[in-house]
Amino acid sequence: MGCGKDFDTGSCVADILKEIVEAQNDIVENCCDTGCEQSINDLLGESEKGNGLDTVPIILYNRDGSPFKGFGAPKDHHKIGEIVASFIFRVKKVFDDNCAVLELLLSDGETCGHDHLKDPTDQSTKDLEATGICITVDLNCFCHVTCLPAINAFN
Repeated sequence: MGCGKDFDTGSCVADILKEIVEAQNDIVENCCDTGCEQSINDLLGESEKGNGLDTVPIILYNRDGSPFKGFGAPKDHHKIGEIVASFIFRVKKVFDDNCAVLELLLSDGETCGHDHLKDPTDQSTKDLEATGICITVDLNCFCHVTCLPAINAFN
C-alpha cells in the first residue's frame, strides 16, 4: 500500500485521503516510524492486530506551503458554542469531485481559540479526540499532507 495507489484522481493529496477514508471505514462506520503508509498499516492492524485504532490524524498544507487551519463551533444546547480552531483533522469522506469532509481533532478538554494556534506545533497532540465539528474543503487547494501516527479518537 503506497501513496494513493488505489485511486487516480489526479491529486496525490486526494488519493491518499481517499485511501485513509477507506481504511478508517473498515474500522469504524462512517518503512518509516511515522508517515502516511505506516499510519494506514497501523490503523488496519497490519503491525499489531486488534489495536483499537480508528483514525489517521492529518495536517494539510496550502499551496503556498502554510499549514491549513480549520475553524468551527460545537452545538451548545441548540445554540452555537465558541469558535475553535485546529490544524489536525480526521478525514470523514472524500467525494469524486475532490471535495472532502474533515473533522477537527482536539486534545481532551482543549478549546483552541483562533489566536492560540499560530502553527501545528502550538497544538497539543496528547489524547486527540473527535470533536463532531466538520468542515468541507476542496482538496485541489492543498499540496502536501502529513499523517500523524494512528490513534483512537473515539475514546
